[in-house]
Amino acid sequence: MNKVFIDTDVILDFMIAREPFAMDAARIFSLSEKKEISICTTGLVFSNAYYILRKLGSHQKVMDNLSQLAKLIDIIALSKVAVLQALDSKFADFEDALQHYAAVSGNVKTIVTRNVKDFKNSEIAVLTPDQFLSSRS
Repeated sequence: MNKVFIDTDVILDFMIAREPFAMDAARIFSLSEKKEISICTTGLVFSNAYYILRKLGSHQKVMDNLSQLAKLIDIIALSKVAVLQALDSKFADFEDALQHYAAVSGNVKTIVTRNVKDFKNSEIAVLTPDQFLSSRS
């Protein structure tokens, strides 16, 4: 099964039905639910999502929503090796470097993000949600 890393922006699109991106995010989660792909992310994405979602709702509501999300996806480790690789990388955005090297360590084949430009130094495929869905057709 294809293991796909989902970045914060795609998770937020799904969780808060952010238009015009929500439909593609929902389709990706649907593929996971049908066991056609395996979705993963890191705990750092949960922290990022909490920070943004907390501005929109109560702590308890956000925690409940993130708990539901944690049941839908795998959470891969952000290891010391990944941190060291990110620190030594040519990525302009440190957070994206962390996500990338965690994905590489987790044997992920594809990163799905709406922020493709920050992953130009990626060792693995990086696609927008639309590109990812189109590649499956």
